[in-house]
Amino acid sequence: MTSFSPGSSSERALPSATYRLQLQPEFPFAAAERAVPHLAALGVSHLHLSPVLEAVPGSTHGYDVTDHRSVRAELGGEEGLRALAATARAHGLGLVLDLVPNHMAASPRHNHALREVLREGPGSPYARWFDIDWAAGDGRMLLPVLPARLSEVRDRMRVTDGVLALDGQEFPLRAGTEDLPPDELLDAQWYRLSWWRLARTELNYRRFFTISDLIGVRVEDPEVFAATHAKIVELVADGVVDGLRIDHPDGLADPEGYLERLDQATGGRCWIVVEKILTGTEPLPASWPVAGTTGYDALRHIDGLFTDAPGADELADIYREFAGRAGDRGGYWEATARRAAYKVVTHELAAETAALTRLADRICTADPRLRDHAPWALHTAIRELLVRVPVYRTYRTGGEQVLTPEAARGAKAAFAVPEEATAVDVVRDLALGTLGDGPEHRAFQARFAQTSSALRAKSVEDTAFYRYTPLLSANEVGGDPGRPAVTPDEFHAFCARLARDWPATGTVLTTHDTKRSADVRAGIAVLSQCPRRWAELLEEVAGVPAPDPHLAWTAWQTAFGFGTPDPDRLGPAVLKSVREAGLHTSWTEPDPAYERAVTEFVAAGPGRIPLRTASESAFALEPHIRAHALGAALVQLTMPGVPELYQNTEREYRALVDPDNRAPFARGPDDDKTALVRAALRLRREHPDAFGPGGGYHPLAATGPAAPHCLAFRRADRVLTAVTRLPLRLAEAGGWQDTALALPDGRWLDVLDGVREFTGGADTPVKLAELFEARPVALLARA
Repeated sequence: MTSFSPGSSSERALPSATYRLQLQPEFPFAAAERAVPHLAALGVSHLHLSPVLEAVPGSTHGYDVTDHRSVRAELGGEEGLRALAATARAHGLGLVLDLVPNHMAASPRHNHALREVLREGPGSPYARWFDIDWAAGDGRMLLPVLPARLSEVRDRMRVTDGVLALDGQEFPLRAGTEDLPPDELLDAQWYRLSWWRLARTELNYRRFFTISDLIGVRVEDPEVFAATHAKIVELVADGVVDGLRIDHPDGLADPEGYLERLDQATGGRCWIVVEKILTGTEPLPASWPVAGTTGYDALRHIDGLFTDAPGADELADIYREFAGRAGDRGGYWEATARRAAYKVVTHELAAETAALTRLADRICTADPRLRDHAPWALHTAIRELLVRVPVYRTYRTGGEQVLTPEAARGAKAAFAVPEEATAVDVVRDLALGTLGDGPEHRAFQARFAQTSSALRAKSVEDTAFYRYTPLLSANEVGGDPGRPAVTPDEFHAFCARLARDWPATGTVLTTHDTKRSADVRAGIAVLSQCPRRWAELLEEVAGVPAPDPHLAWTAWQTAFGFGTPDPDRLGPAVLKSVREAGLHTSWTEPDPAYERAVTEFVAAGPGRIPLRTASESAFALEPHIRAHALGAALVQLTMPGVPELYQNTEREYRALVDPDNRAPFARGPDDDKTALVRAALRLRREHPDAFGPGGGYHPLAATGPAAPHCLAFRRADRVLTAVTRLPLRLAEAGGWQDTALALPDGRWLDVLDGVREFTGGADTPVKLAELFEARPVALLARA
């Protein structure tokens, strides 16, 4: 399954654990270099760096790439990167880079390729880099960059040295047009400057999701791939880079083809993982030449393991009663997600569905078999099929299991006239690639899949997750808020599949994209074990008036997970949540009065009142929150896969949605979580055979009245993990009592204290009250 294997020509070791650092001008390569001794001592094998290629000046994330030919100067340039790699290598560490193949910054001032396209039009050698529909509109590329209508800013435009300038923006001029009168000059360009609001319906280039500032790149073109990957391939060949994280592969026209080309270009020398969001039981395509995913599937299973299913259901009932119609009309997950999908496909992605409609209409017009399907019918069919895609997108094969006949029947039900509904069959066949293999047929198939992934991301991750909020810990990428709990058997089955099929896949608990860090989610997930206590807490703070009950529930639960009143951090996170939800305000149509009320509410309530210590019952939850946090950390560090630690998460780390979670790395004090992390990482490095592709995964079952509250497994015959599940329910049921766990034969050392020993054997099982006497988790190694 994986293109990277120990003993390959590169003779580089498979990563045992990675540590993600967020690079930015405030934390450049030199700062990362100073952190290397600490991170090496922690026990990781590789540093994982956020994007390092040239980006928009001042960018704090680097995903807005401007030039693939060079390493970002603001971070220290290529010299700084190579120096960091040398220091890391001297301390036994390798480097993994975050690679962004799908998009670049749509900034003519900084993006040299785009600048040349704007200057020379479709005849530019760089025109093949971007998906631009030159036939749309008036044959020019729409640039929705103006802060107001053109008539309102026209007088501020200036022409100097072949450049049109406006408020810090610069646009190249077509040769021979510099001396034209203003109106003629604007009309003579290969682009049309317009008000930013026109992007929603008029945009004629592919972008990243709904962000017009990021333009899609056609890496499916061999020449574009070569030009945009030459520097990365050089760094791999020179031994500077050992691994790659591939950002948003679902945005590509052909993810599998791209990964095959990347594998060939790097000579199979890289450990490659993809930021692929798997939905439910959706498998990662077995034919992809990668080690696995970046780990959101593992995150969902780990979080679900520490969520109480009956309590989550009860919490959802309380939420519906509390929020009423202030939430999303009824408060059921599936309906919320479907309504969000319709909102996004008809509003935010209107330009994308219009582009698909134009393409489908051209295909139908040129094919006698397909003529007489009205554009509106094709548009309706596209919309109705898109909202019924249950995963992010289709790929080369298996599309029939995604765009099913059942989905087609549901799409047809949206038509009042059955004869018009046959457009659904045409669109479905085009999306599956069964109607032809011409350039436009292939383009439609790719663009439908690309639009599908954008729709899923925007409607689920960025809308529905903020509209349906009974248990916020479940609302993470790849999660299922409608079914947040995962049983031990389901978890064991998942790990067995990883050990068998993707043993070198990535696993994560916190990333730069998680809406709440693992420690914040641990605080929230405990509420699934005590839904009535949560209701009582809300009654205690009911005296602080909120703009609406849905907002109150979301803000207070966020504050509970965060643990410490902090209006400066909670305020922006809550404000972002209401804008993303789009129920009362949004990014593009803000309601200043509502947003002011939100800010005032957070300052008066969630940002001021220490909810975790507001009552005796809430304070009593702290040990259970700690048990969840430590248990999740230990499971992630010892389950199949290559665990990643996000910066600062080797200790308790409470962070909210970006940009809160993207602050520069700063070493803090050690705590009990740090000791656990060090011990687990040390074992991973000492026993690569136990944790590597041959280590397997072997569940262990406890016996006794509290057996469901223990999750245990061993790796090879060397390391054993045991953690406490749902500790509050356990305490309410009387504790461990006589529940025991039979260890494999032999002597086992508790590596968390280095003192205690246990003897294995079916005849002498260890009492869990003894095993978990000092802490709610246990990590044992064969003595």
